[in-house]
Amino acid sequence: MTDADLRVEMRLEVALGDTAIAVGSGDVPVLATPRVVALFEAATVRALEGRLDVAETSVGTRVEVDHLVASPVGARVAIIAELIERDGRRVVFDVRAVGEDGTVLATGRVQRVVVDRERFLARVRA
Repeated sequence: MTDADLRVEMRLEVALGDTAIAVGSGDVPVLATPRVVALFEAATVRALEGRLDVAETSVGTRVEVDHLVASPVGARVAIIAELIERDGRRVVFDVRAVGEDGTVLATGRVQRVVVDRERFLARVRA
């Protein structure tokens, strides 16, 4: 895996299924914090696509999130993940969600560990 330009951007239009009501984390129709976490993790997975050996995958080990601004249904959000640290098998990404007008909606950090897929699954099955 090379570290050069390890950055990805994904886009989302907030739908009813993305809301706090839908995921059970609240009773308002805005982008749910657990959904933000899932999007942040998905962006880091996508950033690593094609950069690992075929026998490898990555697993999330730590997520930090500050959800700063609510986003209603219909809002368009960009999710950005950028590699900031690599230490052996551990990779750390800065992540953020940004509204169409440039407002930072959420920020955070996602840590993943690169593992051998089969060995990892063998431990899980045991």
